[in-house]
Amino acid sequence: MQEPQSGPDRRMFLRASAVTGAALTLGGLSTQAASAAPGGFPDYTYVRTLLTPSQLKYNPTGEIIFPTVRGVYDKLASPLGRYYLYYAPHDAPGGICLAHGNSLEGPFTEYPANPIVSNNWAPHYSVSHVSSPHVLWKEDTKEFWLYFHGENTTTRLARSKDGVHFTYDKAVLSTSMMPSGTTETSYARVFRHDLPSRGAHYVMLFMLNNTTNHRDICWGWSADGRTWTFDQTPLVRHSDVGAVNIGGPHLLTRDGSAYVVYNKDKESGGDLMITEVGADFSLRRHLGVFYNSRSGPPENGRSASPSFGTDGGVPYMIFEAGERLQGSIAVARG
Repeated sequence: MQEPQSGPDRRMFLRASAVTGAALTLGGLSTQAASAAPGGFPDYTYVRTLLTPSQLKYNPTGEIIFPTVRGVYDKLASPLGRYYLYYAPHDAPGGICLAHGNSLEGPFTEYPANPIVSNNWAPHYSVSHVSSPHVLWKEDTKEFWLYFHGENTTTRLARSKDGVHFTYDKAVLSTSMMPSGTTETSYARVFRHDLPSRGAHYVMLFMLNNTTNHRDICWGWSADGRTWTFDQTPLVRHSDVGAVNIGGPHLLTRDGSAYVVYNKDKESGGDLMITEVGADFSLRRHLGVFYNSRSGPPENGRSASPSFGTDGGVPYMIFEAGERLQGSIAVARG
């Protein structure tokens, strides 16, 4: 990474270059970082906006959400860039989209044939919208596994060898798999995480809504990433952390323990929060604010749906910045 010559970027570069501390894992990537946030994670600082709806060719609704970033330089022979950034509009028709770049600080270039997955995929489904893409690199099959929702009642799986062209697999989660009164099971992310006592190698974190219209974080486990068992009680309840709604969960691991980072709605402060759940998900230790949303643009008091990665040994968080369905995709550096 080229060293900035002056200004706040240089100060953040020097801080990042000087960090020392315990090894940590961000979405499966290890790095060294200064410990400032709860749980010993980096203290992330906003750098810049990466994607703004008005600047995109595919922009059916004027809003985009739920970024997922994946390093592909070590997985593909001829990638479009070192990093693939998946995102989507939420409102109908939605559409799973792709951008690519050579640095997590950008710039990212919109894939010209977006959306790569649409709301109509015959003969598998025809729905009002598809959204919330989360992509997992499946090492044993050398595939990119895309989890996405459409409708909000159903989370689906598609698979790809190149991260661009996907083949439909199956529905992996629906409201019928959860307690009576469940109305939404969506915004799922899947992570490689061993749970020996459950015979599982993957965990899924997702948002659940029910007839009370308060959203919680729930979870499930799987041996293969396709067939799932789901806990029937929330992993983190909105009332546990003084929120009206919580969502956008992401798993982080550090020093043998696991943590869930998630967003509060703007009514409840709009910050990213963190809860330690332990390596076996039996712990519930709420640690408070993970990332404090700034009042100014582009966050305007709300950050959500984080995705994590490293670039040149420096940790980054790519996230949804701004009011719900009015925001952009931004990047912060640890």
